[in-house]
Formats: sequence, C-alpha cells, structure tokens
Amino acid sequence: MTTLLVPIADGSEDIEIVTIIDVLRRGKVEVVVASVHERKAIQAARGTKIEADVLLVDVAETMFDAIALPGGMPGAEHLRDSHLLVDILEKHDIHDALLAAICAAPAVVLGTHGFLVDKQATCYPGFEAGLTGADYIPDQPVVMDGNILTSTGPATAMTFALSLLANLKGYDIAQEVADQLLC
Repeated sequence: MTTLLVPIADGSEDIEIVTIIDVLRRGKVEVVVASVHERKAIQAARGTKIEADVLLVDVAETMFDAIALPGGMPGAEHLRDSHLLVDILEKHDIHDALLAAICAAPAVVLGTHGFLVDKQATCYPGFEAGLTGADYIPDQPVVMDGNILTSTGPATAMTFALSLLANLKGYDIAQEVADQLLC
C-alpha cells in the first residue's frame, strides 16, 4: 500500500492538515499523522484540536512513499525545529521519496534545511526569502521539481493534495477523487 507521513504541530494550518489527510485517504493512501511534540493532541493555527495517530518518534524508522508538510505559523517553525523530522526528511530525500510542503513549510522547513537547492519551488507570499537556493515561482499554485512538491497556501490545499495523490497513485485515481469532490 502507498504510504504518506503527515507531521503536525501546534500552529499547523487547519485546512492544509485536514485537506491533505482527507484527499489522500479518499485515494486509498495509508496516511499516518504524526505529532512532532511529546503528545498526540495539537491545536492547529485556527484553534482546531487535532489528535495525531502516533508520535513522530514512533515512526522514525519507517520508510514512507511521501512526506507532506502542512504550513501555518508557528506550526512550520515547530516542524523546522524538530531534529527528528529533519533526519527523517533527509533519509527520505536520499531515497527519492516525494517531499511535499505547502504555505510557509517550503521556506521555513525545506528551504532552511537545504532541500530546495537548485529546485523550482513556491510558498506563501512573503516567505520566499526562505527558499534558500531555489528558483521562486510565484505565479503557480503548485510547483513540482524532481521529488519536491510545493504549494502556496490554504486556498491551494485541494490542488496540492490532488497533485500529491496524482504523483503517488496516478492521474486516473486523482481524477476519480477530484470528480467525487466536484473539483
């Protein structure tokens, strides 16, 4: 089965978390939601309380087909500051797993830790300086370069999630889910 890790933290963007999880599960992807904190429950950026499936430490040795990072502040900073998450991202990047990030996360997490060097990427407007070493593409809602998928923010969460699904399960599955969602 195709697997996706969605790390979350206090202050992660509500819409992005839920949209990624919902769309990918509709596409029959095994989604594992992992808190970077020492507790499963987080409070998202707009106050939604979300409980992760596991703690990140519980899946640190697991290889996933993809990792999707929601944005939101200070959620993206919590993801950035998780040494364990950065180690997991590095391990997956070496194996060419898909690394996806939306909103502030492309800049705050991937850019800070050097995953975007010589890549095209996008992010939430105002965070582009954090896309260290990347070619910033401001006029596209979703940008794919190699194993890196980035998107701009909450309004593009559905497009981002469907793009992620298409990369993991194929265009036909993504189109089927999009049709069911009336996209």
